[in-house]
Amino acid sequence: MAVDFASKNQYLFGRVSMKIKLIPGDSAGTVTAFYMNSDTDNVRGELDFEFLGNRSGQPYTVQTNLYAHGKGDREQRVNLWFDPSAAFHTYSILWNHHHVVFSVDDVPIRVYKNNEVRGIPYPKSQPMGVYSTLWEADDWATRGGLEKIDWSKAPFYAYYTAFDIEGCSVPGPPACASNSNNWWEASAYQ
Repeated sequence: MAVDFASKNQYLFGRVSMKIKLIPGDSAGTVTAFYMNSDTDNVRGELDFEFLGNRSGQPYTVQTNLYAHGKGDREQRVNLWFDPSAAFHTYSILWNHHHVVFSVDDVPIRVYKNNEVRGIPYPKSQPMGVYSTLWEADDWATRGGLEKIDWSKAPFYAYYTAFDIEGCSVPGPPACASNSNNWWEASAYQ
């Protein structure tokens, strides 16, 4: 099981958001992802939300991750404070030269700072497309793989609306990504 869609363009810095209503009921073993990816076979860049399926009545967990210069292993998990299958909620990624901010309904849940001066990789040179997928991951997604997909609950649906992106499209104006006048580079977003 893998369903996906993608943006037509790639972007280098900006903000992307989508309203998503997650799989209702028993979704253990599934992952609904909304992410940016450089779509390269060698050195990957990626910024992602991964919504981990759950058993009915359990808290919903979102996992954020970041790949820079091909290096990942930066997962962080947050239990959501609402039922994301009951209504649409806005998930956004703000990406500028200073940090990446993952937000839920305009509430930051994770900030990844640019610490290249300390030798920590930061995604700044690879444009990324925007994607969403719904896939089977019952070997790890729910309680570390202890909870498997109940295929009698299929099909599994997530719903999407209000896709929005403001960023530097690649190819596009060459100076866009380095323009300090872009709203996402303003001091309020540093």
